[in-house]
Amino acid sequence: MKAISYAQYGGPEVLEYGEVPAPRVGPDSVLVEVRAAGVNPVDWKCREGHLDALLQPVFPVVPGWDVSGVVVEPGAAVTEFAAGDEVIGYVREDFLSRGTFAQYVAAPVRTLARKPRNLSFAEAAGLPLTGLTAFQVLRALGVARGETLLVHAAAGGVGSVAVQLGRHLGARVIGTASERNHDYVRSLGGEPVSYGEGLAERVRGLAPEGVAAVFDTIGGDTLRLSADLLATDGRLASIADPSVVEYGGRYCFVRPDAADLLRLTELAEQDVVGVHLSETLPLERAAEAHRLSQEGRTRGKIVVTVDRD
Repeated sequence: MKAISYAQYGGPEVLEYGEVPAPRVGPDSVLVEVRAAGVNPVDWKCREGHLDALLQPVFPVVPGWDVSGVVVEPGAAVTEFAAGDEVIGYVREDFLSRGTFAQYVAAPVRTLARKPRNLSFAEAAGLPLTGLTAFQVLRALGVARGETLLVHAAAGGVGSVAVQLGRHLGARVIGTASERNHDYVRSLGGEPVSYGEGLAERVRGLAPEGVAAVFDTIGGDTLRLSADLLATDGRLASIADPSVVEYGGRYCFVRPDAADLLRLTELAEQDVVGVHLSETLPLERAAEAHRLSQEGRTRGKIVVTVDRD
């Protein structure tokens, strides 16, 4: 089958498009014919070796964890899905090797849910990792109706879903974003504030008594500033900086969860959560997709699509 792979850590230039062995399907997995795969910052971080201590590579590595596609072969023990079912998945294992930037992927059923009927395959491929991250972090924060939630990088993949979910929970959502993305954040239901010097004052101008919860996606100085913006008994969570625990917060690393993913499918079909595609590129241009992701200016999602020919 055709796939993107890399045989060593490095920049986008290590990504190669070509033939790799087709995956074998275990008893608790299904073979998915990939229609699209989401691109996430974690993909280039894995490619450069930044997660080496956490996820051991088995080279050559096929990158990618997000997928949308069609089941072509269920494993021997699988009763949840049948051939022809349209699915989405956050197909992450505890090592790097068998990713979704390929014509086919063997996906454990614990990583899958049915595809939202109202989303295209490309849109659906942008939902699993970002959606699960936002869903699981907001649950960890215990965001409730009437509270004020601060979301950093609110125009990005994770941030944009967090804004939508926060509004659905009945929270007031303040989102940091560059000025060019302020209208986009407003369209999601958030109140935008600009990055940079004076950010703390701008947030305090909107929430003088502090915010009930902060969803940090940046870390470093932004995390330290966020801790100072919390109201009494406020909560802090980060997906970018483990030092959040030093501020009494929680470090969150997204997990595959079929029930959570199905809930996101339902919310997408209720038009609670949408996916904005900033770029859609063919699989063979995955290196370009990685470069765009690494620039950190993406509004919504980048996905790669797979040609069936």
